[in-house]
Amino acid sequence: MVRRKTEQLTPLELEIMHVLWETGPANVQTVQQKLKRDLAYTTVQTMLNILHRKGKAKRTLKDRAYFYKPAVSRKQVLSKHVVDVVDRLFGGSAESLVMSLVETKHLTAAKLARLHKLLEEAEEKRDENT
Repeated sequence: MVRRKTEQLTPLELEIMHVLWETGPANVQTVQQKLKRDLAYTTVQTMLNILHRKGKAKRTLKDRAYFYKPAVSRKQVLSKHVVDVVDRLFGGSAESLVMSLVETKHLTAAKLARLHKLLEEAEEKRDENT
């Protein structure tokens, strides 16, 4: 079976990125200790190297150890994943995603009201800038 190259992060890669976003520059040992699950040092090292190859993490050599830091922001990753979910699961329709959240009760009336307010504020800002 041939693995396809993907820009999307795997669940483990995403877990490691969360550590880097929260911690800042960190070596393999620090990342390993901050993960919520026990993984071998070499596994964490391999995953950090993969993130580096994918361009998601940068590394610098300090005292014979690499220190890794995010090369992409949390917002950039979130945006790509949301677009991917909307495209793959909802045929490109963000409205279908929202309707699904309402139907599954993940989006309550209170949260929907908050969203509506955010949309109004975003529209006002857009109008001010034009």
